[in-house]
Amino acid sequence: MKTMNANEIYDKGTFSRYHFNLLFLLFVVIFFDGYDTAVYGAIVPILMEEWSLTPVAAGAIGSYTVIGTVVGAFIFGLLADKVGPKKITIASVLIFSLFTVLAGFANGPTMFTICRVIAGLGLGGVMPNVVALTTEFAPKKIRSAMVAIVFCGYSVGSMSVGLLSKSIIGSMGWQPLYWLAGVMILLTPILIKSIPESFQILAKQEKHAQIRAILKKAVPNESISETTVFEKIVVQKHKKSSIGALFNNKRGLSTIMFWLASFCCFILIYAMNTWLTKLMIQSGYNLDSSLLFLAILNVGAIVGIIVGGSLMEKYGFKKVLIPTYLSGSIALVFISTTESTLLAYILVAIIGAASIGIHVLIFPLVSQYYPPEMRSTGLGVMMAFGRVGGVVSPVLVGMLMSLNLAVQLNFMVIAIAGVLGTLAIALVQEKNAYYNTIEKPSDAENVI
Repeated sequence: MKTMNANEIYDKGTFSRYHFNLLFLLFVVIFFDGYDTAVYGAIVPILMEEWSLTPVAAGAIGSYTVIGTVVGAFIFGLLADKVGPKKITIASVLIFSLFTVLAGFANGPTMFTICRVIAGLGLGGVMPNVVALTTEFAPKKIRSAMVAIVFCGYSVGSMSVGLLSKSIIGSMGWQPLYWLAGVMILLTPILIKSIPESFQILAKQEKHAQIRAILKKAVPNESISETTVFEKIVVQKHKKSSIGALFNNKRGLSTIMFWLASFCCFILIYAMNTWLTKLMIQSGYNLDSSLLFLAILNVGAIVGIIVGGSLMEKYGFKKVLIPTYLSGSIALVFISTTESTLLAYILVAIIGAASIGIHVLIFPLVSQYYPPEMRSTGLGVMMAFGRVGGVVSPVLVGMLMSLNLAVQLNFMVIAIAGVLGTLAIALVQEKNAYYNTIEKPSDAENVI
């Protein structure tokens, strides 16, 4: 009986139809994650009128949803290590899609908010586990590119809200936008059948036949006998990750700066997703034009992710992230003052690259900054802390709007988050990063 390492065998494979189908399904999951995040912002002006909501109340509904995502990220993050990222992803998809559909049947703000908070629990569990699955099952040579492409689904989903809203709201109302999330419920059987479970979980459960089946699909030329078993991945006790370990080896300042950068990033994302439509209406645009701005925001994010990812490979992380982040703040300052619609579209696209785009581009920096045994912890804690910015943002902007300030001042206050995020990235100490230190090979042994 031969014992083998499943991940080492899997990494020998090249991109195939199996990988395409798997990554496409993960793209679809992230697509609906982005769709669900943005759909509320498209209907805020309508709900404020229909339910007589104040800006503060409308912002609070958005914030309550994000509180759900924070709780979901922690709960499902802990469970994933025990039961597997696939199972948690499926459960998360079912929760957010079911309760998003139910939100479309709400006849008042109370029931709507309850459904959105529960849907937020599912949304919180989706992204970190899709990150884990994509990282493990994308071909090794193009892993970074595949992660970027999968997470472009978030922006495509958000962008689709702006495009669909223009044709649906006027003729059928806002409710069908929420009912569309039911597509994920119908796709769940396909997800269960097609998405593999983590090799680490399968090996712990001694489900060697399932591992062999996955490897035969992904690496068909590799010879694997029916008696082959696969080694369990054991992390040594002194290598186990904890939040405290993120501050070791002079990485404390950078860890805090990652948290601050993510916090500011989520402020920008949720401010734009929730309030961009309303702010552009205040700037003199009609509802249809304002919804188009929501789509342009995500086009900018997609371009920023693709272009920024390529530039980071060539010039390094900070030389790309700093000017991108700062450009978003500058665009926010000028967005409400320009009289050119074309220039306004360009500025909104830049804001998309500097908010949603930065959200994705910071993943590879953080994951490579820490040693292998603490990368998941570093990324997970940063995302959880960042989502607190998503809680604060809708209420903060709602409070600003209730003061009846000039729309230019509202945009300028939001721009402060981009400036702080830029400073945070600038203060990251790359000299202490794992990728710039000489570590013994044994440090990464026995760790996925």
